[in-house]
Amino acid sequence: MNNKLLTFFSLLIVAVFIGYIVFDTVKPAQKTISEESSKENYDENWEITDELYFPSGTPCAVAVSSDGKVIVGGKSFISCFDRGLKNLWSVYTDLPVTAVTTFDDFIYASTRNSLLVLNTMGAITEELGPWNDNSIITSIAAGQSTIAIADANNKAVYIIDKGGEVLKILGNGENEFIIPSPYFDIVNSDSGYVIANTGLRRLEKWNLDGEMVSYFGESGLAADAFCGCCNPAHFAPFPGGFITAEKGINRIKVIDSTGKFVEFISAKNNFKPSIPLDIATDKGETVYAVNPSDSKLYVYKKIQHDDPQ
Repeated sequence: MNNKLLTFFSLLIVAVFIGYIVFDTVKPAQKTISEESSKENYDENWEITDELYFPSGTPCAVAVSSDGKVIVGGKSFISCFDRGLKNLWSVYTDLPVTAVTTFDDFIYASTRNSLLVLNTMGAITEELGPWNDNSIITSIAAGQSTIAIADANNKAVYIIDKGGEVLKILGNGENEFIIPSPYFDIVNSDSGYVIANTGLRRLEKWNLDGEMVSYFGESGLAADAFCGCCNPAHFAPFPGGFITAEKGINRIKVIDSTGKFVEFISAKNNFKPSIPLDIATDKGETVYAVNPSDSKLYVYKKIQHDDPQ
């Protein structure tokens, strides 16, 4: 009798678990369909003004230098372009590039578990790391004396000096990062860092002492929320706030520094829902987005409306 009861309860637990998986899988899909059907209600104030196709590599990451040069990293290359998308130089890497950023006269490009340092002419001058053999580096934020590295696999942010020594690790204390998939972005702020805690669908502000001080964001389909799982998948600084890119519902939008929705850059698109676009901006006047799905760099500019006379 006891064995029969044990078998019954074991089967019941398995059935409940399977039911939950099915429910959890179907529910986001229903939301996506609902959101897709309402895209015509979105107003977009930006338009695509240029595209650049990468025939021999998949672009995965984009950054803009202070003088307007566009840096694109992919499988397995790093390329630099001027504002007119004229190629200035390209270098090829042994491993795929997962993130790029710039600071002063240096370009920083990550592979899965190391960091490449390049000068403005594209020469690799140094390689730092690895800091963990099973790392998946997804984002870099460089400053005057330190570099922040987001490791999605270990759910941690390493703060290193310019020589590669780890000074601090964020996320291994009371405030943990929930990172269900390899989307985990970080940017510098005036007083520390802003980090995407994607499993919680929010952006968190951390101070230089490694303490989480505030956050904003919530799960939902509304314009000022982050849909589904693992969002915002990418984000970048923008004058007055941030630009964010989501997966599940593939949309790019502007939010202010408190998370309030400002406007959509792209919502009525045919991008693959499960593959978000990495994003960067040139002083808020131009937005660059790389799409690994179709191997293109998209250039967005604000729509200029004629003033009524």
